[in-house]
Amino acid sequence: HARARETSDLVFAITTGPHIVPAGQPAGPGRGGATMTTPKNSEPMERKGMRLGIRLLTVAEYVGLLAISVATVVAMVQEILVMVQAGVVGLGDLLLMFIYLEVLTMVGLYLKSGKLPVRIPLYIGVVALARYLVLDVKAMDGWRMLAVAAAVLLLALAVLAIRYGHVRFPYDQGDGK
Repeated sequence: HARARETSDLVFAITTGPHIVPAGQPAGPGRGGATMTTPKNSEPMERKGMRLGIRLLTVAEYVGLLAISVATVVAMVQEILVMVQAGVVGLGDLLLMFIYLEVLTMVGLYLKSGKLPVRIPLYIGVVALARYLVLDVKAMDGWRMLAVAAAVLLLALAVLAIRYGHVRFPYDQGDGK
C-alpha cells in the first residue's frame, strides 16, 4: 500500500517491496518499493542549481557592499577625527571627504538600480588626482604636474564622451540593460 507525502520540492511515494514505483502510480502486487520523484511543475535540478548560485552571488554582493560601506564610513570618521585633532581643515581633507562620499554614492546607486554607472569611478579618479595635485604641488616637477593634469583632462573627456553617448544613444529601457 502506498503512502505519499509532498514537500515543497519533492514527492515521496513510500511502498513496501524491492521495486521503485513512480509517484502517483498505484503500488500493486509486485510493484512495491520506494521512489523519490519531482512533481510535474517542479524545475529541473540544473535550474535550481543556477538559482542557488545566483542567490549566493547576490549574498556575496551585499556582503561586499556592506564591507565597502562600513570601511568608507570608518575612514570618514577617522579623517574627521584627524581634522578635529589638528584643528585645521585643508582642501586636501575636503577632497578626500568628497572621494568617500562618491564611494558611498556608488554603493547606493548600485543597491537602488543594480547597475554601476561608469562615470562615478571616473569622478573619483578626477577628485583623487586633483587632491594629489593640491597636496604635492610643491614637490612635483613640471613634467609630473603636466602628466597629472593630462590624466585629469583625459578622465574629464571620458566622462564627457560617456554622457554624450547616453544622450545621443540612450539605452532601451525594455531590455534590462
